[in-house]
Amino acid sequence: MNLRALVVDDEMLARQRIRHLLRRSTDIELVGECSNGLEAVKAIEDQAPDLVFLDIQMPELDGFGVVEAVGPDRMPPTLFITAYDQHALKAFEVHALDYLLKPFSPERFHQALERARRWCLRTPSEKAPDMEALLASLREERPWVDRLLVRQGDRHVLVRTSALQWIEAEDNYVRLHVEGTSHLLRQTMASLLARLDPAQFRRIHRSAIVNLDCIKEFQPWTGGDHLVIMRDGTKLTLSRTFREQFGKWL
Repeated sequence: MNLRALVVDDEMLARQRIRHLLRRSTDIELVGECSNGLEAVKAIEDQAPDLVFLDIQMPELDGFGVVEAVGPDRMPPTLFITAYDQHALKAFEVHALDYLLKPFSPERFHQALERARRWCLRTPSEKAPDMEALLASLREERPWVDRLLVRQGDRHVLVRTSALQWIEAEDNYVRLHVEGTSHLLRQTMASLLARLDPAQFRRIHRSAIVNLDCIKEFQPWTGGDHLVIMRDGTKLTLSRTFREQFGKWL
């Protein structure tokens, strides 16, 4: 069985080295190379590789952002390439298929590759790497995101979190309102809020999160609720459930 592999690294020399190491493996078909996270998301969605070599430290959209954009449940088996310290690597050891710590030797590379081969030929009863748990563990190392990847037609764009005005729940998605336009993102309100800086973003209702910098005023309303007037004129509800955290403002 030949495995179709994708290599993702922003450093050309790093991609070349992996390509060189793969030449010894006649059962690996290299189907593409990506130099950034945006390219990686599109390539994974378009080509559905069997295996991904994924660098973590990349500008704009890093390796974790790629996994989140594709979806932990839809991400192909992944060999992470990282320069993380030993403390952070504990999460990889518990939850990931395998990882390569830079700089890695040819022997370590082929050891990880052999593990990937065995995993791709696994029986259905074997436990899969828990990508969601891996992301949750590593968010402790980088708790707040400053960019989100969203789909816009047939392409993906990066949205800075500082540009978000407010966020609303919409079925299985959240809608990001950004300077006169909006984007849908497949994520729950709770999981998105956990990635946003609480000094800037607060939940005001089960279906609304606001950027505190974009609030114009509060107005008393019925039933103990308040109206939140945003700078763009949008009126949102601050429910009693979330009112306590705004006590000193009100």
